[in-house]
Amino acid sequence: MAAEIPYRVRRATRARRVRVRVDPEHGVEVVLPSTAPERAAAAAVAELAPWIERRLVELAGARERLARTAGRLPYLDGCLELVVQSGRHRAHRDGDVLFVPAGEGTRPAIERWYRRAARVEILPRLDAATAVAGTRFARLTIRNQRTQWASCASNGAMSFNWRLLLAPERVLEYVVWHEVCHLEIADHSPRFWALLESRCPGWREPAAWLRDNGSALVL
Repeated sequence: MAAEIPYRVRRATRARRVRVRVDPEHGVEVVLPSTAPERAAAAAVAELAPWIERRLVELAGARERLARTAGRLPYLDGCLELVVQSGRHRAHRDGDVLFVPAGEGTRPAIERWYRRAARVEILPRLDAATAVAGTRFARLTIRNQRTQWASCASNGAMSFNWRLLLAPERVLEYVVWHEVCHLEIADHSPRFWALLESRCPGWREPAAWLRDNGSALVL
C-alpha cells in the first residue's frame, strides 16, 4: 500500500466541485465547496494519488534545481542578502541587502516588499511594450495568484504575480509580452502565438523555464 499523502482542506463558498492542487507553500491542498462532506477530500486525494505523487516529485526537483544559499533570496538575475534587524517593521533594500524585521513579521514584510518592487519593475516594462505594440492597458494590479502568473482582462486591466521577481529577468519580460499580446488577441489561437513570436522572439525558452520551475518560486 502506498504511503498516505498528507493534505490540508480549504473551504471555498464559490467552489462548485472538489479540487486538488499541489501548492508550493502549503503542500497538497483540497478545495471543498461549502456543502461538501469532509470525506470528499480524502476520496479525491486517494483517486488522484498517482498525479499528486508525480507533482510532489516535480516540485522537489524544481526546488533542488533552484537551491538557494541560506540568508539570500533571488531577485530577477541577482540575489539579495537578508539582514534581520530588531525593531524594524518594514523591509527596506539598500543595494544588494534587504533589511527585514525579526520574528514572525519577517516573511510578511518580505512579501510586502516584493509586491511593491514588482510594481516598480513591471510598470515600466508594460509601458515600453505597449508603446511598441501601439496598445494601451487600463491599470496594473500586483497579486499572489495561486494558479496564474498574470492575466489581461477584456477591459485592459493587467494583473501580475509578484513571485515573478523570483525568476530570471527574461521570464518576467516574456510574461509581460504575453499579456500585452492579449490586448490584441484574447485567446491562444495560432494568431496569438505568431504575434508573440514577432514581438518576443525566443519566448519558448523562458516559457519552458517557468513551466518547469515556477512551482518552486516561493519565499
